[in-house]
Amino acid sequence: MPAPDAPAPPPGPGDAAFDAERFRREGRRVVDWIADYLSTLAARPVQSQVAPGWVRSQLAAHPPENPEPLDAVLADLDRVIVPGLTHWQHPGFFAFFPAGSGGPSILGELLAAGLGVQGMLWITSPACTELETLALDWLRELLGLPERFASTGPGGGVIQDSASSGLLTAVVAARERVLAEAPARTTDIGRLVAYASAAAHSSVEKGVGIAGLGRAALRKIAVDARGAMDVAALAAAMAEDVRAGRIPCFVAATVGTTAAGVIDPVPAIAAEARRHGAWLHVDAAWAGAAAVCPELRGPIVAGAEAADSWGFNPHKWLPVNLDCHALWLADRRPLIHGLSMKPDYLRNAATESGAVIDYADWQVPLGRRFRALKLWMTLRMLGTEALRDRIRGHVAWAAWFAERVRSDSRFALLAPPSLSLVCFGLETGDEATAALLEQVNRRGRVCLSSATVGGRLALRLAVGGTLTRREDVEAAWAEVTAAANAATHDG
Repeated sequence: MPAPDAPAPPPGPGDAAFDAERFRREGRRVVDWIADYLSTLAARPVQSQVAPGWVRSQLAAHPPENPEPLDAVLADLDRVIVPGLTHWQHPGFFAFFPAGSGGPSILGELLAAGLGVQGMLWITSPACTELETLALDWLRELLGLPERFASTGPGGGVIQDSASSGLLTAVVAARERVLAEAPARTTDIGRLVAYASAAAHSSVEKGVGIAGLGRAALRKIAVDARGAMDVAALAAAMAEDVRAGRIPCFVAATVGTTAAGVIDPVPAIAAEARRHGAWLHVDAAWAGAAAVCPELRGPIVAGAEAADSWGFNPHKWLPVNLDCHALWLADRRPLIHGLSMKPDYLRNAATESGAVIDYADWQVPLGRRFRALKLWMTLRMLGTEALRDRIRGHVAWAAWFAERVRSDSRFALLAPPSLSLVCFGLETGDEATAALLEQVNRRGRVCLSSATVGGRLALRLAVGGTLTRREDVEAAWAEVTAAANAATHDG
């Protein structure tokens, strides 16, 4: 220790990165900026209007040698960055599926960044691990998922960055479970096959490829008239693979397809998966959030008692910021076997005791952010009833919009409304529907997306934004009909 009267050491290179008083002062300004941004979104065009390359052309080509003040940074944020954004939190954003956000979640992100912990192992920050385990147990209870996913048993929950990562880790676990049964079955990974409906998310094919089975190992099962997986076709495909000496390894069932929100018949799919010893993963990325409402829960969690893994994105329809995918497993051992790496520098007494969870063993990367804070804070600071009211409102507003579509002879519903998703188009066909989409989005007050539904181009209105209200859904219908009126007049 230096003597009390020793001169202070010269400033170190890290001092510029954090000064407590400066951080207080500038932090308040940044929070004010965020609050102003969110409170004025409705006055902005939803989609960015800039040309490719414009954002980069407006900013310095080289990094600064000397520090720049926050004023300069915020000025460029206003001048360049915000005009280059498509505003996913805009109350008129109905495209794709929502990207959740909310005050408690934003504060949780700020706290996580401020704490700056690395939660790869229990010992590297016990609270980071144990809060995540608790938050996932809370969320499992709120959704009404079965006890087999509780952390008190052989399974448990984990936060991944996205549904794609959750699915990839499930494929890895499925692969490891099959390979662990050798020589009774096989050690040849090339004989393993996976199954998903033709309407399943592209992340299934990507995950099967990354996990080493190869993309050609995925059987894309035909869908029925509703757009759900045809279970008879699944059974036939699995039987054919068995006859050919291949091994059914993994089945993905979708609860809320990307295009039209269709729910696969999970109980029937589970029976086929169980017959062949295949891992069943349920992908409820968007629709899973609706299970917080008991009256909506039935079809969403149906079959979960027979699933090996089940996941959804709180960062879609719950007010939790990216990135936050909740994944539960009935048995975590195959996943840990496939992903655990414990070199000498990571070994410690707590891990060796088997009494703790090391979430690095449940994911592809080693490092882990403190994602549980924003989820835990959202659940605590909003409460379950507010989350239920929010979901119920969105479902009701989407039903109102669907009824407007039904009552207007120019339009057609191209799929039954699914929760808060409505797929519709113009009766005159795809070309007119595509032109309508372009016109609506160009007007700037509303943003919709499109997908192919039942062989037709459909406009998708997905209600779920944190700032969206019923009047915004009513305004969306007004925008759609105004654009249709203008097209009819011009024609």
